[in-house]
Order: sequence, then C-alpha cells, then structure tokens
Amino acid sequence: MSQAREEVIQACAEESCCNGSFSEHLPEHFGENVFSLKVMKEMLSPKAYVSIEKTIKEGGKLDASIADEVAEAMKKWAIAKGATHYTHWFQPMTGVTAEKHDSFIDWDNDGGIVLSFSGKNLIQGEPDASSFPSGGLRATFEARGYTGWDPTSPAFIKEGPEATTLCIPTFYIGYHGEALDKKTPLLRSMVALSKQVCRLAALFGIDVKGKRAYCTLGPEQEYFLIDKAHYEARLDLIETGRTLFGLRPAKHQQQEDHYFGAIKPRIMGFMEDLDRALWALGIPSKTRHNEVAPAQYEMAPIYEDLNSAVDHNMIVMELMRQIADKHGLVCLLHEKPFAGVNGSGKHNNWSVVGPDGKNWLYPGKTPHENAKFLAMLCAVIQAVDSYADLLRVTVATAGNDHRLGANEAPPAIVSIFLGAQLTDIIEQIEKGGAKSSKEGGSIHVGVDALPSLAKDTTDRNRTSPFAFTGAKFEFRAVGSNQNPSAANMVLNTIVAEALSDICDQLEADKKAGKNFNDSLQKVLQAIIKKHKRVLYNGDGYIDEWQKEAKKRGLPNMKTTPEALETIKAKKNIAVLVKHGVLSEKEVNSRYEINVHAYNTVVSLEGSCAATIARTQLIPAALEFQAQLSSVKSVAQKKLLKTVSGLIDKSLVACDALEASLAKHDSAKTVAGMLKLRESIDALEALVPANIWPMPSYAEMLLMNA
Repeated sequence: MSQAREEVIQACAEESCCNGSFSEHLPEHFGENVFSLKVMKEMLSPKAYVSIEKTIKEGGKLDASIADEVAEAMKKWAIAKGATHYTHWFQPMTGVTAEKHDSFIDWDNDGGIVLSFSGKNLIQGEPDASSFPSGGLRATFEARGYTGWDPTSPAFIKEGPEATTLCIPTFYIGYHGEALDKKTPLLRSMVALSKQVCRLAALFGIDVKGKRAYCTLGPEQEYFLIDKAHYEARLDLIETGRTLFGLRPAKHQQQEDHYFGAIKPRIMGFMEDLDRALWALGIPSKTRHNEVAPAQYEMAPIYEDLNSAVDHNMIVMELMRQIADKHGLVCLLHEKPFAGVNGSGKHNNWSVVGPDGKNWLYPGKTPHENAKFLAMLCAVIQAVDSYADLLRVTVATAGNDHRLGANEAPPAIVSIFLGAQLTDIIEQIEKGGAKSSKEGGSIHVGVDALPSLAKDTTDRNRTSPFAFTGAKFEFRAVGSNQNPSAANMVLNTIVAEALSDICDQLEADKKAGKNFNDSLQKVLQAIIKKHKRVLYNGDGYIDEWQKEAKKRGLPNMKTTPEALETIKAKKNIAVLVKHGVLSEKEVNSRYEINVHAYNTVVSLEGSCAATIARTQLIPAALEFQAQLSSVKSVAQKKLLKTVSGLIDKSLVACDALEASLAKHDSAKTVAGMLKLRESIDALEALVPANIWPMPSYAEMLLMNA
C-alpha cells in the first residue's frame, strides 16, 4: 500500500470520527475490512512490521522468515471479522477475477479441529490451471498453476450471506513460471518503468538509492442500472450483456437532461450502499452522478497507486453487480448495452510519481520541476506515437467495437491532446527552445524561471483517446467492462522504452562532458520533431480528422480483428521482451486468447440473436400478421404488406446469420446480426406492445426509479 493511499485512509478515518451526520454514514474506520499497514503495525512484532512495510512501500523482496507471523496475524484479524475461509484472489486471462476457498480448519493431534493458517498457505496456493485460458502456454492436461501472494496489495474481507472470506490478492503463474494472469505483467511493467524513471532522476541529480518510482491511477467507472424484471425478460441481456434488438425510443438522451441531473431515490439507495461497501474495503470512491444516457451513471475514485487501483476496480465491478441485485436492479457493464445512446467507458487517469515523491506530470513552478515535466511529457509523446497500435490492442474487444468512434467515445485513431498552452510550449521547443508562454514569463528547459503552469491549462477534449487533463493523462478508450491492467501494462512499458532512449542519449552526452541542460533541450527537440504527428487538439469525430490522420500515417484500426494482428509486429514483441514484461511466448499467447475471446463473443451473440428472432420476435410478428389477415381497407392492407415483407426479410436474414455461424465467419456474423436487427427493429415499431415479447428500450431506460 502506497504512502499516499495510507494518508487517504487516515484522513478519511479521522473525518469519520467527527461529529455530524457525515460520520453516521461512513464506516467507523475507513478501510475497516482491509488488512492494512495500520492493522499490521498493531498486530505484528516491530521487526516483522518494518520488514513488511519496506516490502510494500519500496517494492523489495519479501522476507520469508516473517511469513508465519504475518499469516497468523492475518488469520486472527479475519476470524475476528467473521471469516471461516480464505482465498487466493487472482485475475486470470478471462478478464474477470477468480477464487478458490479453503477453510481455516485442520486436524489437531487428538482428532479434533483447530484453526490454522501458515506462512506457506499465505504465500502460495495451487488452483487448477487446466480450465483457464493460456493461449498455448500449456497443454490442456497440464493442470498445475500457482498463485503467489502480492503483499503490495492488501488482503481484504469479502462479506457473504452468513460469514466472510479473507481474500488475498495474488499473481498467477504456470508450472514453468509463465504468466497466466493480468497482474503479473502489470507488476513487471511497474518495475520496468520505475527503473527508467530512476535513471532519469539520477541524471537530474535526485537521490534514487533505495527508492522507486510508481504510477497512480484513477479509473472512472461508467455503468447502467435497469430494473431486474426487465433484465430477466431479455435473453440477449442475460446471455450477452447487451441488447441485440431494440428500437430507440422517442425520448432518450437528446434533451440532455439526465447528465448530472437529480438522482432518483432508488438509484441513490444503490449508490449509498455501494459507497459504504467500497469505503469499508479502503476503496476511495469520491464522485457519483448521472451520466449522459438515461439509466447511465458513473463512479469515480480518488487516484491510488496503480496496482491497488486495478485490484480495487475489479472489486468495484463485482460489488456493483451484487448491490444492484439487492435493490431489484441489474448493473450492466457492457460497453454498449443499448444501441443509439451513449455507451460506457472506464476513463484511465494515469500519472507517474518519481523517486522524489513528486508527480512528474505536474508542470510545477520552477525550472527544475518543469524540466522533469517536459522530459516526461516528451517521453509519453514518443511512446504513444511509436506504439499507438499496441496501445490500441489493449482496448480491442468485441464489446468496445460498438463504442469506439461513436458520439460518446474517442475514435480508434490514437492521438494525444495537449491543449493550447502546452502545444505552444512544445512548438517553441521544436524551434530551438521555448522562451515564452501564453501565461507570460519565460521558459527554457532547466535554466530560466518558468511561468507557473496551472493543472488545468485548457479545456478537456472528450473526442481524444489520450488527453492531458492536468497532472495526468486520461486514456479514454478503455472499455467499461475491461480489466484496466492491460492498458496500463502497455502504457508503462512503452513509456519506459521512451525514457530508456532519452537516458541512453543523456548518459552518453554526460560521458562526453556535454552540458546536461543543452543535451536535454536537444533530446526533447528531436523527439518533438519526430513524433509531433500524434498531437491533435481538434475534434476527433469529424471526417477531416480521419483523412488528416491517414495523411500523417497514424494507424486507424476500427475493429478488434484488425487491431489484434498488430500484437505480432516485431517492434511490439521486442519492447515487451526487452523490459521483461512478457516473453515472446507470453505475447503470442495473448494474441491467441484475445482472438479466441473475440470469436467466441461474436458466435455467442449471433446464436443468441438467431434464437431470439426465431423463437420470440418473428412468432410475435406472425401473430400480428394473422390478426391483419382479414383486413379490408387499403391502409390496413398496406400495413399487412409491410409487416409481411419485414417478416420475410427477417427470415432470410436469420438464414444468412445461421449460415455464417456454421462457417465460423465472425465478420459475416457481425454483418448478419446488423442485417437481422434492421428488419426486427422495424417490426417492433409496428407490432402492438401487448404482443411484442420483450421490454422496450423506453421501459428499460426510463423505468428504473
């Protein structure tokens, strides 16, 4: 747990002890269900506490000699909170979390039962690995997989109906050490980035001995809430998480009255319960509000260290589903559950804290601070331009294909938004050294006094996939249902590579006796000249940008299959291998897993669409057609002809869809679903509501109060 996160917990704990209504709704102690450093300090010996604290805060190697003491303390703490079982909680490449529960009971020497939990139990577990996706990393018959304790992410209590479970965050590897999960590569990428940031820090004269750099993350989570009865009446929502059919209602989001509007009492009840559950787990839920589409909402946390933030986001999504159910609601986390209205994303707010404990993406008020900021800024520019295709891969899913490029999400073209002031400074550096700023004063990297650069130097650009939003970059293309680890793993790695290039040049210049500030100025100037093509402050939705991006040579992979092929590019494999994040075998496994996942989702959706059309919707239309069979007037006969024609089109489209499914042709299946939906949705506009067998968009989106 980072020092910053400990401070947040402490501040909230103190606030909760104050008099007033606020304290009545917060847990007595923020993080009460977390085995935090504070708890460990109270329960461990001074020697064990100092050792585990160093491991957590500095990322050092765990001292195995203290494992039994930590395990015993963790067991006592968990049992006092009602725990009967423990689980090694991990994140396999399914994209969700996994857990196998073991009770604390064991035989004593007299045939009775004792409660035991050893250091060995804590450090390592062995769930069966044969049924998890591995992408060829292991044969099906090879079942052995290992979970290993991640002490940098605190254990926590999960509440059940009658008891609780101790959850221990772990990484997950195969028999030969291959990464079978999302956490292991993320942790490796954090080490790689820390190494390069510390290299650069040393060149700035910062003491890096025994210190590390780390990332922070604040993942905003968008979601929909609909009535449980409506959900249960929709086979498409149950099986796929999105509506495969549905006519957009007359009223949806066009009046722009839902965004930040008054929160309905039933929804507020859900949000209040969610906040209480999250706070108890030490998850700093900060903001809640209505989003753009009706029935759409958002939760935004305070930023945390990256590893904890990713773990917490996975917990957030699980709790959203569970708590919604208690309120007779269903939480939809699909990127596009409803066509024609806004979909949901997970805005990935990422920043870097150096070994000096300061945010290196905060512009600062002095030449020294600005020099660090500009160096980090240029590293990000180089990284995103050089590996835009790899970054695009991290958000490539069947669900996100429905969202990217629509009117509420950034396009598939990965570009960077800096805003007017930073763009002006970047342009001046390109010309040989910035001398002024739009805010006044003078600017020269590391030498002259610089103007104060406010955190928010410009307006936000919601059409940009990668925007500087004041002391951080916001990667807006991550899908709401995704584990954010992949995006951050790649982001860490490619920025580490850019920093490595910068340090190589600066170290060579230093060895040659060159002035550091002059060398840094030239390095940053070269980066800007080479990579400025990725900078774009305009509207990402307009057709002109599509043409301009193509002219600049920026990749534009609109579908997941297109994007996934770039995983195999030599440069992409090389950068991941170089920094020890993934081996070539592990990279190839991710390609196989993602391709299989995409094809599986498309096949499942196609089969579901065909089933619903044949067994529910076309029969409803036929029933209406039968009612019209005896009509006499011209207008009625015209309606009958229209309905009959749409039924015929639906049957033909259904045949074509089923043919593409039989051939396992994902592209034709996607096209076939769209074709079938056209005629079915047209029928919904004509068939009486009492005959149509599924809840309408209007009911689902507007009737969740």
